[in-house]
Amino acid sequence: MRLKSSIWVSAYLRRCQSAGAFSAIRRRGAEEAGAVFIKVALMDGTAQLYMPAPQTVYDDSRPIDRFFVPIAPQPQPETQIEERLVKEVRFDPDAWIVETEDKQGRHFLDLARDQA
Repeated sequence: MRLKSSIWVSAYLRRCQSAGAFSAIRRRGAEEAGAVFIKVALMDGTAQLYMPAPQTVYDDSRPIDRFFVPIAPQPQPETQIEERLVKEVRFDPDAWIVETEDKQGRHFLDLARDQA
């Protein structure tokens, strides 16, 4: 059984804020199993978007894990990221959007997975 999205998001927000990065829920999705998208704004007009990794990378013995992949290797203009998020929500109305602001571009996803 996988950890509820709402619980995972709460743990992720605490992790970001404990490291001094501002992070907030922009869109609340389905409590139980909504997909989570993480936008990291670099405060210079660019951002990186992380989306759920394909199901093939998951290990059934570790249901708490969530894996993410960036949509591009480098940060993109925020307008492009916002357009992508609109498409994702249109495709999946249960999706969550969490935005983190960090000039260093830290995403905390590897740490959130380990701490949850």
